[in-house]
Amino acid sequence: MTSTVQAAPAMNGTPEVHRGFWALGWRRLKRDKVAMISLMVVGAFLAIAVAGWFNIIGDGWRKEVAIPYAPPSWLAQSAEETLPPAEEEAGAKTNAPIVTMTEAEDPIGKELAIARQNMGKYASVETPLRESLPFGGDLRGRDVIVKTIKGTSTSVFVGIFGALFTLLLGTVLGAISGYFGGKVDDFLNWFYSVFTSVPDMLLLLSFAAVAGRGIKTIIIVMALTSWTGTYRLVRAEYLKLKNREFVQAASAIGASDARRIFVHILPNISHLLLVQFSLLTVALIKYEAILSFLGFGVGVTQVSLGSMLAEAPAELVQGVWWQMVAVTIAMSLLVTAFSLLIDGLRDAFDPKANK
Repeated sequence: MTSTVQAAPAMNGTPEVHRGFWALGWRRLKRDKVAMISLMVVGAFLAIAVAGWFNIIGDGWRKEVAIPYAPPSWLAQSAEETLPPAEEEAGAKTNAPIVTMTEAEDPIGKELAIARQNMGKYASVETPLRESLPFGGDLRGRDVIVKTIKGTSTSVFVGIFGALFTLLLGTVLGAISGYFGGKVDDFLNWFYSVFTSVPDMLLLLSFAAVAGRGIKTIIIVMALTSWTGTYRLVRAEYLKLKNREFVQAASAIGASDARRIFVHILPNISHLLLVQFSLLTVALIKYEAILSFLGFGVGVTQVSLGSMLAEAPAELVQGVWWQMVAVTIAMSLLVTAFSLLIDGLRDAFDPKANK
């Protein structure tokens, strides 16, 4: 039978509850209002991401529902109110049909006449395109809000799963290196030095150029290029903990090396891995945006915050700014909330914290 809390008699006769490490950390975290607000914001983004993964929301981001570069509704209304009568007449003249040749002069006039005769045989349902959208549209008339939701879902998906694979790779290599030492440690340190001698962004671009585009490719590339920080952290912790009394006691009762590595030592650094996971998630979301902006990210049939940013330069030249603003707001909220949550987690789960 297991128990999460233990009671011990206090000086006044009232049983004193001894909380576990995670319970104490959660209690400290709840006292940090900024961290709790950040946790709620991150939770909202995660809910949006999960709904986007299962196509519950954002599935219709490819639909062309408006005219190209449809302005936001409030901007379109203000433009209509300030439009002079002369410009309205000019606009009406521009929309008038232009006849350049007769049907007899048209080289495909006969084919068009036959096609017009058969038009009634085929059902044609055309949805009228909207002149404006709540937060505007892009080049193909797609809703920027729906597109941002789907792009956020993709970016969070890449960040979370990329961080998980990165954490797994760095933890396994760091644990083996720190626990066994000797030649194993020397070889892995040499391998680590090779990776750290090359700038991170150059590694990312090199792997991405070879592997191609796509969400799965980005996750694999990020895991293969971002594990070094986790490796260094885990190796240092295993070097410090492998000679502690509880590990020696486990060895004395016949525990295998694998059991000592993953059952006895690993739980003691789990709080550090939690903070590292949060740091990696933020970093990989930024890396995904950079790769997609440079054309090495998601595929042409997919959308992410980075691919939306890649469209911004051409749009800004034409005075279309609403897609860039939507992406900036979404990414700023996500990264800021994650960063503040990381600070709260670090303070809450630091064993030396006195709160």
